[in-house]
Amino acid sequence: MSLSSYLRARKNGFRYAANGVRVVLATQAHARIHLLAAVGVVLLAWGLDVSAVEWCILLLAIGMVWTGEAVNTAIELTIDLASPDYHPLAGKAKDVAAGAVLLASCLAAVIGAIVFVPKLVAL
Repeated sequence: MSLSSYLRARKNGFRYAANGVRVVLATQAHARIHLLAAVGVVLLAWGLDVSAVEWCILLLAIGMVWTGEAVNTAIELTIDLASPDYHPLAGKAKDVAAGAVLLASCLAAVIGAIVFVPKLVAL
């Protein structure tokens, strides 16, 4: 494989991945809520001058939620393709994937509280 074809393949890979993020945002109402929450967290962290370690933890929490949302969307789309008619196992698989996003979101909220509450109380 030549360097130019290798670079073209990498560029295409990034384009496909960016399209995946667009699909998540376009099709998932909760992803748009997560986007607003992430923007709010970043603005609050910037305004409260959080430490580098706190930034890292907050960004990891945001990334965890976004990763969960993307995987949940992929699972839902795959199940819809494989099982267009209702099947109880398909429903359970979707519920479990959505539950993973809920767990990630709850943990992110706890992390946000641990980081932000003491700073807000100090104001």
